[in-house]
Amino acid sequence: MTRFDQIEHACLTDVGVRRSHNQDNFAVQLVGDDESWRQRGHLFLVADGMGAHAVGEKASEQAAQIIPHIYQKHASQGPVASLRKAFIEANASIHTCGQQNREFEGMGTTGTALLLRPEGAWVGHVGDSRCYRVRGGVIEQLSYDHSLVWEYARLQQLDPDEVEDIPSNVIHRCLGPEPLVQVDIEGPHDIQPGDVFLLCSDGLSGPVSDAEMGAIVSVLPPAEACRFLVDLANLRGGPDNITAIVVRVTHLGGATPPRPAAKKTLLQRLPWWAVTLALGCVCAVLAAVLIAQTWTGLAAPLLVIAVACVIAGSFGLWQQYQREANKTDEDEERPPAKPHRKRPCKIEKPLLERLKKALNTLQQMANEKGWQPDWSLVHESQQEAARLEAASDIPGAFREYCRAMLPLTRAMHERRRKEEVFRPVWDKTR
Repeated sequence: MTRFDQIEHACLTDVGVRRSHNQDNFAVQLVGDDESWRQRGHLFLVADGMGAHAVGEKASEQAAQIIPHIYQKHASQGPVASLRKAFIEANASIHTCGQQNREFEGMGTTGTALLLRPEGAWVGHVGDSRCYRVRGGVIEQLSYDHSLVWEYARLQQLDPDEVEDIPSNVIHRCLGPEPLVQVDIEGPHDIQPGDVFLLCSDGLSGPVSDAEMGAIVSVLPPAEACRFLVDLANLRGGPDNITAIVVRVTHLGGATPPRPAAKKTLLQRLPWWAVTLALGCVCAVLAAVLIAQTWTGLAAPLLVIAVACVIAGSFGLWQQYQREANKTDEDEERPPAKPHRKRPCKIEKPLLERLKKALNTLQQMANEKGWQPDWSLVHESQQEAARLEAASDIPGAFREYCRAMLPLTRAMHERRRKEEVFRPVWDKTR
């Protein structure tokens, strides 16, 4: 990415089917010019609150307000220091609030932030809300779940999906309950045109698989993808609050790609003080040889040059030592960060068939229960999907079948009772 305006994004949060209050919150902080892009970048945040009597809503609200504000305040210190300060400040504020009011005792929230800057994507993270990157038919989880399942899987060297008999919703780290918190700051992850980033609470990542999420966000525009993901989680029972932020990196015709750096010669790679010290040593040796040959007239200027070079080089060496002694995390060269796990999400014929089956089931339910969706939109999208499928455009057909489902899911959301659950799971064979 070379410009601030090379992204599209959308956000959506929903209470779900089973909950009476929405304890999720999100925040988006965008910059509006290239200079701000270089200094601060775009910040996206999802927070999933926890605590009785809706105090989790207060905790996540504080996180969504404090983290962007503190990051903005300290952005000049670099992404690592500023994100860490923002999370620590939010944790301290939530913890103090919980200590001062007995009704708020134990309040807490997850917090997952995605920061897009010219050098790449940074993830600040506490809890089990997630950040993904979708690229080339693969969905990559960039955040690490601070949960018992993931910790057990790490100790046993297992895939978290293989862990059984451990509750999946128990986390061991969040913002608020303790006065201090350890914050994961990872990056930079490289960014390429066409990348899609997804931030979500576990109300989405629980009912909907990684492969499904990756397939959906790869073909639908951000706003439609958010709507469809939330509706799909609700169709699966909506057991928790659901929040999704989808960020797509676009191509811009006027954007100039960065030129590859020219290779430096050995002399160019050497620091100036090292070259100066070497030159001083050479001059001193030549002066000594001339003195031995009794050519003192020629040796005197060389000695002056040698002394000047040694003094200047020693001063440069001292400056380098001071810089190294005062170096912070922000000054160090960081290799590109790696995702914690990957899943294929390429759209192929079997996935398309399962989506068609789910669509047919929804249509039957709509007819049986007397829903009133916009049938013209349903049939229009179905016809386009059938045309694309006949032309062997499987991703395009998948996109249109998703769009055909949207009026049905909207109608179901308006009419459904809380005990109704939609069963089909696309990415699992039966």
